[in-house]
Amino acid sequence: MCGIAGFLSSSPNPSGDRLAAAGRRLQHRGPDDSAFLAASLTSFSISREPPQAPASVGFVHRRLSILDLSERGRQPMASPSNRSAICFNGEIYNYRELRAELESLGSTFHTESDTEVLLAMLDRFGRAALPRLRGMFAFAYLNLDSRSLLLARDPFGIKPLYLLRHQSQLAFASETAALLDLVPDAPTSLDPQHVYNFLRFGTADDGRSSLFREISQLPPAHSLEIPLDNPSAGTPVPYWSVQLNEPRQISLKEAADGLRDRFIDSVRLHLRSDVPVGAALSGGVDSSAIVASMRALEPNADIHAFCYAPAGFSLNEERWARIAADKAGVHLHTVDFSASELASDLDQLLLTQGEPFGSTSIYAQYRIFKAARAAGVPVMLDGQGGDETLAGYPLYFAARLAGMARRHEWSQLLNLWRKRATSGGGHMSAWYQAAGHLLPESLANAGRRLVGKELMPAWLQQSYFKDARVRTGRLEAPLDSSGVRGVLAETLTRTIIPQLLHFEDRNSMAWSVESRVPFLHVEFVEFALSLPEHLLLGDDGTTKLAFREAMRGLVPDPILDRRDKIGFHTPQNTQLAETGPWVRSILDSIPESAARIINPDGLLNLWNRVSSGQAGHDHSFWRALCFIRWLQLHPATSP
Repeated sequence: MCGIAGFLSSSPNPSGDRLAAAGRRLQHRGPDDSAFLAASLTSFSISREPPQAPASVGFVHRRLSILDLSERGRQPMASPSNRSAICFNGEIYNYRELRAELESLGSTFHTESDTEVLLAMLDRFGRAALPRLRGMFAFAYLNLDSRSLLLARDPFGIKPLYLLRHQSQLAFASETAALLDLVPDAPTSLDPQHVYNFLRFGTADDGRSSLFREISQLPPAHSLEIPLDNPSAGTPVPYWSVQLNEPRQISLKEAADGLRDRFIDSVRLHLRSDVPVGAALSGGVDSSAIVASMRALEPNADIHAFCYAPAGFSLNEERWARIAADKAGVHLHTVDFSASELASDLDQLLLTQGEPFGSTSIYAQYRIFKAARAAGVPVMLDGQGGDETLAGYPLYFAARLAGMARRHEWSQLLNLWRKRATSGGGHMSAWYQAAGHLLPESLANAGRRLVGKELMPAWLQQSYFKDARVRTGRLEAPLDSSGVRGVLAETLTRTIIPQLLHFEDRNSMAWSVESRVPFLHVEFVEFALSLPEHLLLGDDGTTKLAFREAMRGLVPDPILDRRDKIGFHTPQNTQLAETGPWVRSILDSIPESAARIINPDGLLNLWNRVSSGQAGHDHSFWRALCFIRWLQLHPATSP
């Protein structure tokens, strides 16, 4: 796990100082080591010091040592022929199996690192190696023989890779701030569509764009090959995608057995490390399954788990986390924070995230990784992806209702609704969401207004978004014949998972912790999305039906039998009200760039509702406040 940055220029570029600046910016991602690469079109050199001579290609690497802690694992790493090199962020979990295969083909290795295996795979197979990698990665691979630079990102976008093309130069980096260090003369203007999607829907990252109009991301599961003599060339090409074929005709037991085998194998691979591995534990099904599987695979390991447990808050899952921790025999650390700590840390958290974020749950996660680093646990397993793969959110229930209505399965629909309501899971919001899948866009928008969810609320400046021709419709695609599985694919690739992975990466890397997500494993996801929807979301409304069965005997039954869905909630509005003067100080100094986008009077009305306890769990005010403070920290950014 590391931080990377670099450039490809059409002419030799004296960028040593800029590479050094980018490296300093990324130090938190890799505090253990650093090195640089400088290349012409015919040769390259690697050094601990920034290059002094102009170069056509430059890399900087910041290393967090997880596998092969010796200096032999240093990057950028060159091939034995000195004709190729790699600058790599992430982990290749199946590197041992790939190494054995390469050795059978005649390759020899001098380290115990996955980086050397990845470099050898690319030297031998080129882009064809990408579908065979199991892990999380973003890398730059320089090949002088093919005179090309290859950039690639893992199938789910667990590791970030930002791109900026400016004046015959392509720059890339793990974070936007480092990217702008490489190209300090590049303009930075806001992307109005991204701004709207964040402020109105809370979508902070779609895996492809950024808050800056000029900066994009290499999409997940894509590679980009650029000729060394033409940095403006090249188009991202997919090497893997979610496939929604006809569902398997399979029993509940067969589905559970298949999920269990693939999940245990994924956790086994994710445990490969030369440093201690811990886990984030909420007490939900997903994180409890991870901790239970860790214990089953490593009976004698000293495992530490970390739980957010807000004192005096009703949505507190500590008791569930303790049930899971006690069953697995792991050490449980609890984390909490005060309103004053949130206020004092917000600026640093905004710099950490690089963009404004949608709720204070992001700060809770930040504090969990801080606690893990303090406890000497530099690798953590986390349950991200479980809900989006196994249908854990209420929105999938709405999708199933909509699918039944579309197929005119009225008796099944009413039966599902009745059983869901009996178990305590029936909410009118599910009907609203189901209607959103079924209604045409114009009627869906009218329905939103009726329930107070209008697309252009009074606290937004309608003229700004109208002038920018921003699309204000729904973000998700309408429900198609793939039903629940189609919505799962949408949340995995476009809506929910990209932003959760953004938060996870920045929060963990802020404390030099490597966070791993076993649910986002290709074989597990492909199998889960091949199941018929009634095995994902049961006919009685049970979420994650087959996976709950898969974990019987490993995870405590009280957790598997839970039907509530708390999620990662914080006492956000209460804490905002406790810090009223701090909030008002931000509202009283709204910069002109923000006032063009947010209506101060409308926002003040919203604040009055929040501070008086009338706003419920609506995160709109937090998003606006966070956005304003982010702009105050970035005064040069143009709207």
